[in-house]
Amino acid sequence: MFQPISIFIGLRYSRSKSPTGFVSFITFFSTVGILLGVAALITVVSVMNGFEGELKKRILGIVPHVIVSDFPSQEPSQESNKEPIKETRTPHEPSWLALREELLSQPHVLQVTPFLESEALIQSPNGLQGVLVQGIMPKFEQSNIINSHMVAGSLENLIKQSYSVVIGQALANKLQVSLGDEVRLVLPNKSVFTPMGRIPVQRVFNVAGIFHIGSQVDDAMVYVDSRYGAKLLRRKGDGIDKLRLYLDDAFNAKRVVTTLEKKQKDSQQNTQQKNPLHSVSFSTWDESQGALFSAVKMEKNMMWLMLSLIIAVAAFNIVSALVMVVVEKQAEIGILQTLGLARIDVIKIFITQGMVNGLWGVTLGGLLGLILALNLNDIMQVVGVNLFGFGMQDLPVKLEWLDVLTIIFSALIMSFLATLYPAYQASTTQPAQVLRNE
Repeated sequence: MFQPISIFIGLRYSRSKSPTGFVSFITFFSTVGILLGVAALITVVSVMNGFEGELKKRILGIVPHVIVSDFPSQEPSQESNKEPIKETRTPHEPSWLALREELLSQPHVLQVTPFLESEALIQSPNGLQGVLVQGIMPKFEQSNIINSHMVAGSLENLIKQSYSVVIGQALANKLQVSLGDEVRLVLPNKSVFTPMGRIPVQRVFNVAGIFHIGSQVDDAMVYVDSRYGAKLLRRKGDGIDKLRLYLDDAFNAKRVVTTLEKKQKDSQQNTQQKNPLHSVSFSTWDESQGALFSAVKMEKNMMWLMLSLIIAVAAFNIVSALVMVVVEKQAEIGILQTLGLARIDVIKIFITQGMVNGLWGVTLGGLLGLILALNLNDIMQVVGVNLFGFGMQDLPVKLEWLDVLTIIFSALIMSFLATLYPAYQASTTQPAQVLRNE
């Protein structure tokens, strides 16, 4: 098979052994360094992707991606009163229903659910905890992550049982309550006058469901039916004052809000055409959870940097090895030049030799990294390593092929850059000076 002379010689040099063995030693460890760096980077980045994915699922599965609030109230028309409504709902319903339909038509929006919320205290005979109470309509929450992570009861029980509540398993453990037990919801910011003076608004609820997500919201969120939540807050009807948007990707929140604000601005300028978005306000999840995800992203970037430096150090070992090879091969380089080998071909010889080492390291490191990433939990179980310190909980691993390709190409580029200086030095060899003493 036809092969350029520079590549042929470069491949021969890469297979040859140094007389002293020291150059081969450095070459071997530079290859091993690249191998370990690539494998470690693929494994660690896959674990970081897994952690980020778990945070998105467990936290952003509950926290609204976008909240729409401050929409105007609207009394129902006489025509709407002709047909009875099965459930008693707020007079504001026609207003937020129209707004909901408008929001559902926007790109990236998967679901829009109405809710109300308030800070509260939840009390049992065995404990007291501050929580966020959300009044929801279970019929709109079928795709909610809570609905798919119920360990006892269901969200539908909020409709079937009056003054019922759904809480997280962590909160149930703290309060030492189970399904069917009574808890008391107290609103410190709401009060009523009684013969005994002014006291906070409170009401006894029955535990109708328990969920387990495995995140911080398990002991911080409480769900009630919006009608009973409205009564607790002294509002009319179901008291809906907010809509939450669930998107195909939570990180599209800013893009969706920008589009909605543009439509809102157009609606405000065109006073003749009334739009449900006319006077609403928007807020996104990153206002409450943005710091957490920024910290995860920064940690991921730091891991990229540190492990990339390991690959860079290993790649620069190629420089040391090639420089010593160039010194050893001075006479051969001079002979090749006297035979007519051009400087660019000399450069190609040593680039080929260096890239062979880089390719071996990157290829083997990529394979090792893929094996570790795809079987990390099984390997940890075999060797008996448990990073969580209790039980046997699997590490979340998410292998992104774009990250793998980025790591491989970055390592190859660093290996290529490491070969340029020794190759250039080899091309500057003066045959007359080198062969004078031969």
